[in-house]
Amino acid sequence: MARQHEYTAEISWTGNRGTGTSDYRSYSRDVEVTAEGLPAIPGSADPVFRGDRTRWNPEQLLLVALSQCHLLSYLHLCAVNGVVVTSYVDRPVGTMAVSPEGGHFTEVVLHPGVEVAEAGMAEQALALHAQAHRACFIANSVNFPVRHEAEVTVAARA
Repeated sequence: MARQHEYTAEISWTGNRGTGTSDYRSYSRDVEVTAEGLPAIPGSADPVFRGDRTRWNPEQLLLVALSQCHLLSYLHLCAVNGVVVTSYVDRPVGTMAVSPEGGHFTEVVLHPGVEVAEAGMAEQALALHAQAHRACFIANSVNFPVRHEAEVTVAARA
């Protein structure tokens, strides 16, 4: 039997400048994302859509969710397979197409840069990305391709 998990959050619009949504330019796209026990995330729209560039936008948050899910799945697989990861940095790139009817992501490419403790771990470290991709809950929930172009290096010995 499959287990279920439920997640909650609260997204509050904080962009009423006094006249609400009386016209397209009258309001800010600012929001605050909160969940019990967690710090608030300041959100907005992408600047292209009249948002605040100093706040996270939903497109960035989706990209971050995909990257972080892959990272956590990958680190678990490395740990249980004897691959010692000493560093992991990802710089994901998402592509979105916009039309008059709306928009949608067409692809996300993760670019994880992984450092492992020993040269003998590099090949398996690279191979485990495919398993991590299959295990990632978020990647399994989206309707566009999520690819990874990983690089593995070996930690320098002191």
